[in-house]
Amino acid sequence: MAVRLLSHELSDLCLGKPALRSLSVTSTIAEALEVLKTSDDNFVSVWSCDHKAKTSSGFESAAGFCDNYDDDDCRCVGKVCMVDVICYLCKDENLVSPSVALKEPVSVLLPKIPGLVLHVEPSCSLLKAIDLILEGAQNLVVPIKTKLSNKRKQHQKPSPTVTVHKGREFCWLTQEDVIRFLLSSIGLFSPVPTFSIDTLGIISSEILTIEYHSPASAAIGAISRSLVDQTSVAVVDSEGCLIGEISPFTLACCDETVAAAVKTLSSGDLMAYIDCGGPLEDLVRVVSSRLKERNLNGMLEHFSMSMSCGGFSSSSSDEESMAASPLPRSGRYSRSMSYSARMVRTAEAIVCHPKSSLVAVMIQAISHRVNYVWVIEDDCRLVGIVTFSDMLKVFREHLETIA
Repeated sequence: MAVRLLSHELSDLCLGKPALRSLSVTSTIAEALEVLKTSDDNFVSVWSCDHKAKTSSGFESAAGFCDNYDDDDCRCVGKVCMVDVICYLCKDENLVSPSVALKEPVSVLLPKIPGLVLHVEPSCSLLKAIDLILEGAQNLVVPIKTKLSNKRKQHQKPSPTVTVHKGREFCWLTQEDVIRFLLSSIGLFSPVPTFSIDTLGIISSEILTIEYHSPASAAIGAISRSLVDQTSVAVVDSEGCLIGEISPFTLACCDETVAAAVKTLSSGDLMAYIDCGGPLEDLVRVVSSRLKERNLNGMLEHFSMSMSCGGFSSSSSDEESMAASPLPRSGRYSRSMSYSARMVRTAEAIVCHPKSSLVAVMIQAISHRVNYVWVIEDDCRLVGIVTFSDMLKVFREHLETIA
């Protein structure tokens, strides 16, 4: 059984994975927003193509069917999500005129960190994939082996944002995909999965925190870092007890106007604003008022338009009854979504105890679609975090003993 596990290639993990939706590195941020708002994935891949890509109908396209080129000419150079856009718009100069900021190329959103996204072949071994992830790769871009026949290409209408090169589509694998795969063979690692995370020494004390009453704007840098680290920003009280979190996974389900809330609200109020019920009307009024006070008229107009599209009306005849009611979602929230494709996140943190077993924490993280679990003591004092990366280190060490 152990030999069988080690013999797996990445193609085995790609079964059933959807083809990547993609953007050209020269696309604008506004174009990226359109893709993100109509996608079931939080991220969209960004590609750099040195050749002239043509669709099946012969028209040039930054993403579509690309024929007659060298594979090395076209590479996935990164990924972007709504959080990248939100943090970008939080810059003072972009709040003044968000419409101008959104015309910039999507390349300005890409983190200047090499190796976050890597191309690998379907024949890449599971061990090699784990090593790449532990070295810092967040996503492994893998060609989907099934090739499209010429006849199928002629009759199939290509998605304008799905990358297909020489009849090949691409998918990507994440830490979660690998952890899920290992969980299916968890018995091979016995008794390690039953050990507590404290015993295994995988509780990290390197955590990002912000105090509940602090301005949420003070957490912008931490939010950007947590996106890269695939973790979150813990919101704590004055005694270090965990109250909630400002999570990239939650922010990714919002629209770009949340940047206005980040710049004007406290951390505690921001948690309430981005929670799954939708922003409360009184918080919306606070954001609008503070944008006006700071003469951020560009963002105020953008924000007001978004709230109006979401169903907000400042001329409500029953303000008291509306004050505690969440507003209808705007942007991505208003569209129907498959629960299996996307779980709506809240500001409530997922927690465990230092004595929790490794397998229990794995299941917690997977069931809530997060890459980490906060570790707290009985008194809710935050002591650390356990990530998928920490878990993979344990399994990688054990795999060496059965190789």
